[in-house]
Amino acid sequence: MKPNARSSAPRRVTSGSLQSGRPLLAHAGRALMLGSALLLSGTGAQAVSSPAQLVFNRVNRLIETNYGGLSTVDRVALTAEYQKRLDAVCSSSPADCAESKAYPVIQAEVTALGDEHTFFQTPEDFKEFTATVSGGNRLQFGVKMARLDGENRVVTEVVPGSAAEQGGLMRGDLLLSIDGAPYTFDGLRTAKEGGKPTTLGLTRRGVGLTLTLTARESSTRDLPRIAYVPASTPAGAANTTTAGEVAVLRIPTFLSGGGVAQAVHDLVGQAQKRGVSGVIVDLRGNGGGSLYECDSGVSAFVPSVTRVARSVEGNRRTLVSRGTILDDGRVASSVQNPQLWTGPLAVLVDGGSASCSEFFAYEVQYAARGPVIGETTAGVGNTATRNFAVGDGALQLTILNYAKPDGTPYPTRITPDQTFAQGEEQIRALTQGKDDLLDDGLRALAKAPVLTLDPVRDRP
Repeated sequence: MKPNARSSAPRRVTSGSLQSGRPLLAHAGRALMLGSALLLSGTGAQAVSSPAQLVFNRVNRLIETNYGGLSTVDRVALTAEYQKRLDAVCSSSPADCAESKAYPVIQAEVTALGDEHTFFQTPEDFKEFTATVSGGNRLQFGVKMARLDGENRVVTEVVPGSAAEQGGLMRGDLLLSIDGAPYTFDGLRTAKEGGKPTTLGLTRRGVGLTLTLTARESSTRDLPRIAYVPASTPAGAANTTTAGEVAVLRIPTFLSGGGVAQAVHDLVGQAQKRGVSGVIVDLRGNGGGSLYECDSGVSAFVPSVTRVARSVEGNRRTLVSRGTILDDGRVASSVQNPQLWTGPLAVLVDGGSASCSEFFAYEVQYAARGPVIGETTAGVGNTATRNFAVGDGALQLTILNYAKPDGTPYPTRITPDQTFAQGEEQIRALTQGKDDLLDDGLRALAKAPVLTLDPVRDRP
């Protein structure tokens, strides 16, 4: 359960383009003298062995040798400055200073690095992040909310197989009470943590309802899903190819422990067999995840994608086509039965669309494949991050930045082709069953381009 709003979303969920399972990047350049060696600190050279010092050392070693972002801060000077702060924090017990005492110092240091995509996760944050990334279980209702009248009270998404779905909650439901008391989001969170039956009073398209939910341990796996809606063809439009039915492909995340790209291709294949006249990809609130999943997924709409990843180890060229990813010519990932949608396409984004969902939207824009519609995105769209276990917590660290082969850097955020602000008016309309941005996307399909394939260059 989390609010579907950028200002409220935990940074651990809207992480950069996570690439997990890769070995630690090596670096032959300068290195800090950390670990069990001597470290120059604010109080002079001293032996370091406390848990707090060790976790601080590990973080700084990673920043010094693996950081591949765009920050120009002097990292050696940064370490020296925050070592003094740690010395002060641990002055009463320098030999056995607890690991947790280093957390605020590390968080402040990482903030001073000036890279909003690099941050430290406490053990609690890391546990929740790990569950989300792996598709593991956690105590949840399995519902995402949007703010209306000062509270996150409008259901925007119900995770399949969750307590919320089992209890009957639906997108657009407006929550008014919890166990007879006025609704608050904090109250809903408390009810979740209690794990007891919770009675919710709500309205659905203006009709009052009462539902009972009990939070339970359930999978965070939230794979793409598809819905079919009538097409919208503006009166007098020259392009009538969108008459009939449109597939709305919802991709809520690129995390989910794998399987996202395969699901995208499978659902596109399903839509093609059904004979739809257009496809809308809904990336609203998608905070990102695995760039491999994103790249393979977008290849169901764009014939080929090429980019260069720039890191401390040098450059690496990636080519993506028909669900297969080649890193420097070697197959890194692929899907079965890849599909390519060539008909009209539109992509929906908002301020919560981040990380590799921004990559997805950018590749569609770059290929002039179809309009991107909605709000300017969150701004995580030009780097990749990796999570490194550090003590009981973790450091999410920017390890790469991206450019096209000609050196043009990827944009930090996506500016839509058609801007559509999504405020309280649109959330209120959702409670009446109306999705204004989706309607805008349906209208845009009437003028969206159709992909013509080169029979030689674009063969499967």
